[in-house]
Amino acid sequence: MSKLRTVLLTAAVAFPIGIMSAGPLRGHPNLERARNALDQADMWIGKSQAANEGVWKDEAGHGQKAKELIGQAKEELRLAAEWVNHH
Repeated sequence: MSKLRTVLLTAAVAFPIGIMSAGPLRGHPNLERARNALDQADMWIGKSQAANEGVWKDEAGHGQKAKELIGQAKEELRLAAEWVNHH
């Protein structure tokens, strides 16, 4: 019974978070695809940083700068979707 309770509690918490994370991009499939591509780019940069840490240290800060720019791009996508939703 406790496993079932844990699964149900996890689902009850995760589902609303998933709905909220879609946020203003919901209903804008091209913006959602762009967001997914940015998420993947961020992941691959992180993997590159981890793989090269011993050799190149922190990639001279370029990997981190790329991740910051990806964060800015994600925010611009959100703002674009919000603008479309309100106009």
